[in-house]
Parts: sequence; structure tokens; C-alpha cells
Amino acid sequence: MKVFLIFANQNEILIQKIVIQKILLVNGPNLNRLGKREPHLYGSKTLADIETACHQRAMSLGYELITCQSNHEGVLIDFIQANQDQAVGMVINPAGYGHTSVALRDAVIGSDLLCVEVHLSNTSKRESFRHKTLITDVVSGCIMGLGAFGYELAILSIDQQLKEKI
Repeated sequence: MKVFLIFANQNEILIQKIVIQKILLVNGPNLNRLGKREPHLYGSKTLADIETACHQRAMSLGYELITCQSNHEGVLIDFIQANQDQAVGMVINPAGYGHTSVALRDAVIGSDLLCVEVHLSNTSKRESFRHKTLITDVVSGCIMGLGAFGYELAILSIDQQLKEKI
């Protein structure tokens, strides 16, 4: 999104272009069923609820949020690749693909974006196959077990990390 501000006085007109930085929000398989699927593990909030809260949090910090949820690995990878050059960060909940997808890992690495991984549940307290993901070691941080609020914390983390780079 580009915003143009026009300032005028008697002698001159100044046009200032402000580019709003973007953060990607990527959600993997079955997260479209949030609120219905195993609410004892994932909570009662829907994906739409989470996206709304994330849009509000991102806007409050001066970012635009671009979202994608898919049950198809290639769609997630295509979304990352199509949007990586216009974004400054990414929040990703790879869901089940976190445990299986080398291709998604490679897309995260290839994006060169500041990335925070999010899981609604504490995967360390679940089945052993969920204890490790293939992207945890290539992201700047991982937030798990804090429910839907973990997504907002990931956005806050990206904002803070970007400010520390300046």
C-alpha cells in the first residue's frame, strides 16, 4: 500500500510518498477449521478471529498484514514467493507441514524475511513427532502454547526486531 501525503503552503507543494511495510501471515493445513477442530487443544477462536486481531495489531504498529491459509503445501510456498519481495517479516504457523515439509522450510529460508513461527498449542507437551519442526532452526523465534495471542506476540516480536536493526 502506498500513501501519498500532500503538504502545501504559499510557495511550494511537497508530496511525500509513504510506503507501508508488510508482514505476511501464513497458516498451514487444517487451521481453517479453528474454533471447531479440537477446541480443547487449539481454543475456540476461529482463523477469522485470529486474522482480525492480527490485522488490528499490525495496523497499530504501522504495518499492513497479508494473509494466506491453505491445506496445500504448494499454495503456501507460492504465496511466500509471490509476496516475499514486498514484505519485511513473516509469521508462520506451518501446522502439520512443520514436521514434514522440507520444501516449506526452503521457502522460508529463501524468502530472507524475518520470520517467527507460531503454534497454538505447546507442541512439546504433545506426541513425540510434534516436538520438532523443520523450520524452527531457521526462524528468529518460535512461540508456542499461548493460543491465539501467540500470533500477536509474533507480530510484536517482528516489529521489535526490525526496530533493533535500525
